[in-house]
Amino acid sequence: MPLRTRTVPLIAIDAIVVDLETTGLDTKTARIVEIGTVPLVKGKIDEANAVSMLVNPGEPIPPQATAIHKIGDADVENAPAVADGLKGLLARIGDRLVIGHSIGFDLAIIRAECQRAGLAYRKPPTLDTRLLGELANQALPDFSMDVIGEWLGVPMQDRHSALGDALTTARLFLALAPHLRERNILTVAEAEAACRRLSDAMEFHAMAGWEEPSSPIEADAEQPLARIDSYLYRHLVSEIMSSPPLVVPAATSILEATRMMAENLVSSLFLDDDGKGYAIVTERDVLRAIAEHGDDALPMPVGKIASRPLQTVPQNVYLYRAVGRMDRLKVRHLGVVDEGEKLVGALSARDLLRSRASGAVSLGDAIDEAGDIADLAAAWAHLPAVAQGLLAEDVDARNIAAVISRELGAVTRRAAQFAEKRLAEDGFGPPPVPYAVLVLGSGGRGESLLAMDQDNAIVFAQGKPEGPEDRYFARLGGLIADDLDAIGVPYCKGGVMAKNAQWRGSLETWRQRLADWVRRTRPEDLLSVDIFFDLRAVHGDAGLAGTLLRDAYEQGSKAPAFVKVLAAANAEFRTPLGLFGRFRTRQGRIDLKLGGLFPIVSSARVLAIRHNIPRRATLDRLVEIRANDLGGDADLTRLIDAHLVLLNRILSQQIRDLHAGISPSNRIEPQVLSKAEALKLRDALSSVRHVDSLVRNLMF
Repeated sequence: MPLRTRTVPLIAIDAIVVDLETTGLDTKTARIVEIGTVPLVKGKIDEANAVSMLVNPGEPIPPQATAIHKIGDADVENAPAVADGLKGLLARIGDRLVIGHSIGFDLAIIRAECQRAGLAYRKPPTLDTRLLGELANQALPDFSMDVIGEWLGVPMQDRHSALGDALTTARLFLALAPHLRERNILTVAEAEAACRRLSDAMEFHAMAGWEEPSSPIEADAEQPLARIDSYLYRHLVSEIMSSPPLVVPAATSILEATRMMAENLVSSLFLDDDGKGYAIVTERDVLRAIAEHGDDALPMPVGKIASRPLQTVPQNVYLYRAVGRMDRLKVRHLGVVDEGEKLVGALSARDLLRSRASGAVSLGDAIDEAGDIADLAAAWAHLPAVAQGLLAEDVDARNIAAVISRELGAVTRRAAQFAEKRLAEDGFGPPPVPYAVLVLGSGGRGESLLAMDQDNAIVFAQGKPEGPEDRYFARLGGLIADDLDAIGVPYCKGGVMAKNAQWRGSLETWRQRLADWVRRTRPEDLLSVDIFFDLRAVHGDAGLAGTLLRDAYEQGSKAPAFVKVLAAANAEFRTPLGLFGRFRTRQGRIDLKLGGLFPIVSSARVLAIRHNIPRRATLDRLVEIRANDLGGDADLTRLIDAHLVLLNRILSQQIRDLHAGISPSNRIEPQVLSKAEALKLRDALSSVRHVDSLVRNLMF
């Protein structure tokens, strides 16, 4: 099963639910008499495309079977043969995930019928609602469709008809999803892995002659993405855009505009619509005008042929986002804007020819244009496959982390937009004042990998704690957190979320909070405070966020005692290297975040605060600290190199774990490393041994 399917949250699944009625229960001899299928599309039942089909088994139907499903010989006398019905079923299944109740029985029947008909059989990826019900509530007396349905409040529909049971199974699956999430079973791969651990059920399937209702782990399941064009993920829009943009008055004649484009070697220009935004005119617009009006077009004002509104892309995003947007909008030109939405450049399809775009670039726009939570979850589920493809192309792990972080910001922004809409629909109105949603920690630094959780905050223009503005943003923060958790970005265990009062406030409230932080002298009083200095605005008024970041660094740099407290955490760090450089493992793994990444990230942040370097990324911080001639250049260079090695090793392990249905973490298995990889990891961890003394030396 492809990684992009394995990582889809259960709530956003694309699948087909299958149920068969047969002549008996012996999988070697039973024949199909009825086929029922129900598609699930992004976690919703597509009843309009459900199919029910009687088939003729070519032999008498036993009375005891007819007594159950009410299908007799007369009912199937003129029905298609089993082989014909089977061809239709296999076509509907295709490459889709198959869901069923006791689906191992149905799979065994399908295999046997394929052998009789001389049809090729390939076991599809599957999930079994019987096993999922056992995972969700082991206290049930049994795990029949009726018992699970009674527990979940799902009524039976046309019991023992293929279509009725398929519809009921679809509803059971959707009702089970939130209960499974409570048990940390969120994705298809996690559900498969959990089902495989039900050893008694697996033994029963084997003894009954049923197919095992799970999919084998496929190490090379995502080969198409191994050929992903990594150029799009290595380069920013700002690197290839045309800048400055060519802007002319709307009254400029088409003839003059054409001359200006030719002189400047560009294929578009922009119009400033009297402060109402920008419009764009391209060479194609000019050609269409001349084709329609001939020479009469040349003196016409260019404003008459301009396209509005101008479609834009931020300058600091990777090219894959620009390509995805062009593809969705069917345009060949985009304006490029800075964080303040000021037009700073132009980007054309011609500029992007070198990038040889592929289908994977639609990820970013799929998130931006998601219509609901299921759409958002489905788009988010593509991220691990993109990360795997980039890793296979030897893309710098820091670039991959930047892509992941950008999309974490994008799903947070989309969740905020959903939340605004819901609050308006519920009678709370629009946001009462300008505000910004902030991503903190690794997401803010651009260093998220695949085991991230939520770290977010909100700053708003004005309003007191527990005032009407604060109450609005408390609701907004709660909705954002719930939606992110639903799509697979779990709640922050430390509570760093805007739904909690200490992580939202007006600009003035945040300034007071900062002033209080810098007066603290005990590490326990500053838990999670450090990641605030990584803040990045992902939605709303970026100016508020910029002001807050500058204030934070200004106050922090003037409070050496505060910075010392933040640095104290490094003194407690212990590298996971033992005698003779052997790896110290726990349950066969090393936590590379605690054992390596944390001290590097923390040290870079502490030194950046102390020297008022308001940069976010660890690499940028270390490079600028080194450029300031504070000393320790060789040690800083080793930390830069170690940071890359650690990110690479963690990401590689996370992708392996996702294939195995294991929730990604920061813990890696050193025994799977080659000798060269193990040596590089030892060197990286050795570079971090004395990071606390390096920080002390460079702080003053």
